[in-house]
Amino acid sequence: MTHTKSSAPEIPGYGFGLPGTACSPVSNEDLRQLEETIGWSTADEAVMWRYAGLFREHAEQMVDTWRAVIGSQPHLARWFVASDGRPDEEYKARVKQRFVQWVIDVATRPHDRAWLNYQEEIGLRHTPAAKNRTDGSHTPTLVPLRYLLAFIPIVTNIRRILESEISNGDGLRALELAWTKAVHLHIALWARPYTRDGLW
Repeated sequence: MTHTKSSAPEIPGYGFGLPGTACSPVSNEDLRQLEETIGWSTADEAVMWRYAGLFREHAEQMVDTWRAVIGSQPHLARWFVASDGRPDEEYKARVKQRFVQWVIDVATRPHDRAWLNYQEEIGLRHTPAAKNRTDGSHTPTLVPLRYLLAFIPIVTNIRRILESEISNGDGLRALELAWTKAVHLHIALWARPYTRDGLW
């Protein structure tokens, strides 16, 4: 499926397709097999693209909902706390902008090499290899993989946000399924930098 190329927004630290972004070691065949395992199809891609406008419209609301969960749990909120023990508000604001853009990217970006490279970059930014580097912050250097995995049910629960926008029940179910597959695919790719060579 051919999409209109998205222009890179002016977001601090958002480096999609830019020089200096990580180079994913995941091959195109690895990606194809991973998509096949998850059940990702051209129909899923099409339904995401069909409702891309809704994701653009509601991306910030989605992120605010998810971040409220993070903020309510100290063991999650601590990853945004600076070395002086205070929340790093500038870091939080920058991460939020990129998180909002990620929602839009999930709905609109084709799974090409630039997209694959950026998933590697996002994964690295949750590990000591790159966390804090982008923003020059001093928060804890690792978001443990277990929390990325455990957060999947929070991020895949989009019905309550979008059900008032989609009157067609079959359309809503198809969108939920496509979004759920997409989130699993992204996090499977983000997990790669956490693993030792050869174990991913």
